[in-house]
Amino acid sequence: MPDEHDLTRRDLLVATAFVPLAALTAAAQTGPAALTAGQMKTLEAFIDRLIPTDELGPGAVEAGAQIYIDRVLAGPNANEKAQFLEGLEAVNAFAQRTQGAPLADLPAEKRDLVLKAIDENTAQELPQGRQFFNRARRLTLEGMFGDPYYGGNKNFAGWDLIRYPGPRPAVDAEMQRMDAAPAPYHRSAWGTQYK
Repeated sequence: MPDEHDLTRRDLLVATAFVPLAALTAAAQTGPAALTAGQMKTLEAFIDRLIPTDELGPGAVEAGAQIYIDRVLAGPNANEKAQFLEGLEAVNAFAQRTQGAPLADLPAEKRDLVLKAIDENTAQELPQGRQFFNRARRLTLEGMFGDPYYGGNKNFAGWDLIRYPGPRPAVDAEMQRMDAAPAPYHRSAWGTQYK
């Protein structure tokens, strides 16, 4: 008679099949950090001016776009981490030189002046400034409006802002009516509900 603590080969295979899935899910939820606290502070100051909180809803920082950017630079986009960090340092140096303080220590109006100079490519000491600005903006948009599974779009702020109801596995005739807005379906495409 087998011992109740003995595992069969089948039990072991079934159990180990879920380990990689659990590990991937945990990594997507917590993930390694690519940025230091100081770099994160600069990034937040930057993206806060790209999509600020206003009367329409939360901005990029409140929606967690910086968390998405940090995770993507630590994971799938790790090859561009060094270049991105150089860009953040250059933005901070430019802010210090032209406005007298690091980007995060400037009021919103002065941050806007720094970002405008970078966006318009008038910051001569930042030859790759426009390229960095565009990349940071693209990552911010991904973090703001992407699936919350990846760290951004906290509380579905981005989806609610653009009235995207979320991915649905199926819809009925009532949900397809043109005279009514669809009710939000606050679930990730991964099937997880986030708040």
